[in-house]
Amino acid sequence: MANKEEKADEKQSSWKDFIYNPRTGEFIGRTASSWGLILLFYLVFYGFLAGMFSLTMWVMLQTLEDHTPRYRDRVANPGLMIRPKSLEIGFNRSIPQQYGMYVQHLESFLQQYNDSLQDVNELCTEGEYFEQDDVEDKKACQFKRSVLRQCSGLADSTFGYSEGQPCILVKMNRVIGLRPRGDPHINCVAKRETPLQMQYFPTEGKLDKSYYPYYGKKLHANYAQPVVAVKLLLTEDDYNSELVIECKLEGSDLINSDERDKFMGRVTFRVKVSK
Repeated sequence: MANKEEKADEKQSSWKDFIYNPRTGEFIGRTASSWGLILLFYLVFYGFLAGMFSLTMWVMLQTLEDHTPRYRDRVANPGLMIRPKSLEIGFNRSIPQQYGMYVQHLESFLQQYNDSLQDVNELCTEGEYFEQDDVEDKKACQFKRSVLRQCSGLADSTFGYSEGQPCILVKMNRVIGLRPRGDPHINCVAKRETPLQMQYFPTEGKLDKSYYPYYGKKLHANYAQPVVAVKLLLTEDDYNSELVIECKLEGSDLINSDERDKFMGRVTFRVKVSK
């Protein structure tokens, strides 16, 4: 029994000496000077890493512009998107609850195009770029929702959804410095044997050049990008069947047939209306 007690005491004493040895002044196996050198090493090491990181970030930030990318080898080709923000639109025209979210989304999106807000913007010359490269205070051209006529939500607050002839808004993504050549416009077709009748607002789905170029969110604060409203003139034969609609950006030098990017210059969506 005495031997066991002596071994237990020796073990406890060795642990105490490891944590702090009063004879050598060591703490967890190292003297105060040894711990000081280790802490100094890590302080210098991590301080050096922090300095290198800060220097790298500073150099990178010097290459950035506040308004536009400094290095661009080409102007990117824009994609197309639709509103309501859904590529699969389905509803029963007799049930407002089913199409209410689409109507609400369209109304919310078009708030920025209210005539009262657009009156502060410029009435620009159609068919000409609105160049402002040397102007510090960039102005924007008017795009009033009233030009969307039957798809403006002003005369018909349901945007045609209650009558089973829904409106779809097609917009081109903003690209800084883009100047589309030719006569850019939106053209939509139904992927089926018989054509589907549609109406475009503005007329012929035109994206006028006066809304280009775009100078960025900060410089072009009041910019209102043009949109094209497409009203699908569905008939009784079109109800209760799914329609695949493809809209393309045509009439310009912009790409709309890149198989690697399904949204570059085009957009495809599905519509199914029940009665």
